[in-house]
Amino acid sequence: MSEARNFDVLVIGAGFTGLSAAYELARAGRKVAILEQGEEIGGLAAAFKVGGTRLDRFYHHWFTNDREVMGLIDELGLSDQVRVNPTNTGVYYANTVFKLSTPLDLLKFTPLGLIDRIRLGLLALRARRVANWQALEDRSAADWLRELGGTKVFEVVWQPLLKGKFGPYAEDVSAVWFWNKIKLRGGSRGKAGEERLAYFKGGFVALADALSAKIRSFGGEIKTGAAVSALRPGPDGGWEAITANGVFTGARVVATTALPIVAGMIRDWAEPDYLAQLNGIAWLGNVCLVLELDRSLSSTYWLNVNDASFPFVGVIEHTNFEGPENYNGRHIVYLSKYVPHDDRLYTMSDDEFFDYAMPYLKAMFPHLDRSWVLARHVWRARWSQPVVGRHYSRLIPAQDGPRPGFHLCSMAQIYPEDRGTNYAIREGRAIGRRLAGA
Repeated sequence: MSEARNFDVLVIGAGFTGLSAAYELARAGRKVAILEQGEEIGGLAAAFKVGGTRLDRFYHHWFTNDREVMGLIDELGLSDQVRVNPTNTGVYYANTVFKLSTPLDLLKFTPLGLIDRIRLGLLALRARRVANWQALEDRSAADWLRELGGTKVFEVVWQPLLKGKFGPYAEDVSAVWFWNKIKLRGGSRGKAGEERLAYFKGGFVALADALSAKIRSFGGEIKTGAAVSALRPGPDGGWEAITANGVFTGARVVATTALPIVAGMIRDWAEPDYLAQLNGIAWLGNVCLVLELDRSLSSTYWLNVNDASFPFVGVIEHTNFEGPENYNGRHIVYLSKYVPHDDRLYTMSDDEFFDYAMPYLKAMFPHLDRSWVLARHVWRARWSQPVVGRHYSRLIPAQDGPRPGFHLCSMAQIYPEDRGTNYAIREGRAIGRRLAGA
């Protein structure tokens, strides 16, 4: 039987946005195909094996108020695969680890004086009361946080995190981005004020696999290793996706990849102004070191590093949330760094990056020895985080493109929320439903 190449809708990219869009289209009876460049689905949620269990390449969790992802899991009948636990979070500052999981921990955070500790607690409450996020669009996060909490709170708590996450863009990040982060985390707490997070058994890719199986059960197709080099209007209407495996056609196309990648696909026919808009948002890449250790570093799951001399914004010991028994007794630690793709850290070899990172980790955990490291992995993502600057809403292209049947649904269009699995699912399902009814 020859391979089908003509579809109602082509979806470019098999991350959660593309999978969610295809799910809605396929279950509505539309003939849909996902074209994915890589050999695996999941996008930034792709995985690798540790101790016989798949593990996320880049650390992931959900907040308990992430309703879209929880709703999809319920719909797929997989609620028994979700684990919700309180987390042990902390801050590394002045060569000391401070627990920072509950309001009581905040009152014990001695790097700040009592008045500033109270200011920090009130800052979160004041931020969550903001009802009109548009009023924050012309404010930088740095200026807004200084105003809410004062200079000392900003310098100790927020400035290191902004610099660690956004590097050269730290002073330009929008207050809207930070407001949403505070609001989201405040809504994911238990009765005692402790933060509660969720994880899917077998990693996020297990959910992607379940979603892809459902798509196929509805007659949809997912083609991996199908990098799209060009998207162009078809001679008889509709759209053509050019791949190394041939041409696929669809009455409509939904591109879910990073906007600059889409710009490269359509450069032969799109107007210069439209291409400029797709290329107008700055992006950061991510390089992530994953260590398999024979013992634990500490009891902390998520350790924010508020030390300007340390190149990583956090140390995430995954197995303090999802236990080492799931990984054949191995303890999993993530060290993640957001950088421009031409930064030296991004272009290092895997061995160079490991050698670079270890002295910093040992400075934090003096007892650490290289003999603890059973294996190490380095993963990179070129298009990991759009830089959400002031008046970001003006930069976002519409979902419906300059020609009929051409649609965009990418992480850079998620706003005022920040990109993430929950919102990828929300936006993917929304455009899938809309096009299914078109």
